[in-house]
Amino acid sequence: MRLLLVTFCLALMSCSTPRPAGKTEAEVLYKEAQDLIKDSRYILATEKLNTIRSQYPYSFFATHAELLQADILFSQESFVESAAAYILFKDFHPKHPKRAYVTFRIAESFFAQIPDTFDRDLSAAHESVKYYQELLNFFEKSEYTEGAIEKIKLAQGMILNKEKYIGDFYFKTKVYDAARYRYLSIIDRFRNEPELLAHSMIRVIESSGKLKEKDSCTKYYNQYKELIEQSHSKKLRSVYNNCVR
Repeated sequence: MRLLLVTFCLALMSCSTPRPAGKTEAEVLYKEAQDLIKDSRYILATEKLNTIRSQYPYSFFATHAELLQADILFSQESFVESAAAYILFKDFHPKHPKRAYVTFRIAESFFAQIPDTFDRDLSAAHESVKYYQELLNFFEKSEYTEGAIEKIKLAQGMILNKEKYIGDFYFKTKVYDAARYRYLSIIDRFRNEPELLAHSMIRVIESSGKLKEKDSCTKYYNQYKELIEQSHSKKLRSVYNNCVR
């Protein structure tokens, strides 16, 4: 009997809670979801948004519900899911007025997935750079570009360190063809990193020497001798001389 009384009281309290004003049921549900999110009641908010999308798919608030669901995932730190949700929204609504915000949140979702050390999977770092760069290219004056350049540098730094690590690993383990391939890739992709560039150029020629490819040594030396930092030119020349002996 007591349980029935408690259940009845809760139901009565729930019914007595005034609902937000709105011209349509979809609008009321959307406002209820917003209120629930403010209280971090994400599961109930998601239920309200799902109701909008399933029962009122052509409502003005259906599109808003899609974006708010992505925001909920982001707030819950479900960054893999939030990235997917924002990308889906971006693909289906390419002209939406909040596309700068959506692009920003995609970048942030991927950035949050970057591991602490560069020796792990850095797919998220590559994706974050892609979307931060898109934000800078197409929404330069947006409020969401603040901090994008710094985060690009951080992500690229992780990528750069991993590329060098892999190249050096192959070189030290005497897998010289794979090492050279990695160093050539670094040279193509990181032209604004003079120290890494010099290291990679020298290692390309060293790898070619270990592979006993004198013609390759000469080819690469002629390409790099004018490009390498002056402080490393002597080392490059020395490595080349050893290669062609």
